[in-house]
Amino acid sequence: MSIRGNYPKAAFERRIAALQRQLGIPENYAAQRGLEPCVECTHFVSIGQDIFGRNQQMTPRAARAWFDMEAAATSSGIELQVVSAFRSVDYQADIIKRKLDAGQNMHDILKVSAAPGFSEHHTGRALDISTPGFEPLDESFETSTAFDWLQYSAANYGFRMSYPRNNRHGVCYEPWHWCWAPATDDLKKA
Repeated sequence: MSIRGNYPKAAFERRIAALQRQLGIPENYAAQRGLEPCVECTHFVSIGQDIFGRNQQMTPRAARAWFDMEAAATSSGIELQVVSAFRSVDYQADIIKRKLDAGQNMHDILKVSAAPGFSEHHTGRALDISTPGFEPLDESFETSTAFDWLQYSAANYGFRMSYPRNNRHGVCYEPWHWCWAPATDDLKKA
């Protein structure tokens, strides 16, 4: 397996372990949560701007699937908005640092934010979705027609909700977080 910058797997794991020590993330975090490291994608394309005006990126195949899903939703009268897509390991570490600096404790942070190296956003296949009239990254999204449409239709485009209620990873419920995860053979080509 190669990691961003063509680092071998061992180098990536050392980098992640060093970041975890710096941030104070427990060494057993991944094992305790049943999480595998998420490789940073190295080839991505723009999917346009998110609701904050920032350019967002995904892998080419995930981007195509997103565009297809977004178009189908639009034709059904549903507006899907991107809140966030690709995030580097360093960006994820900065999220954790900002929350620590704001006085949050690590236990609570790790319920809502993956540790650097373990976020599906690193893969370029995950995105956070919202719709007009709903606060981004809020559970209330589950009451939207956009969420209903995603639950019924997202799988047709290879997307799944990663963190349903009471998920095995101990991550809080995230009805907004969807990851392109088609059949394993399709992923090898992504």
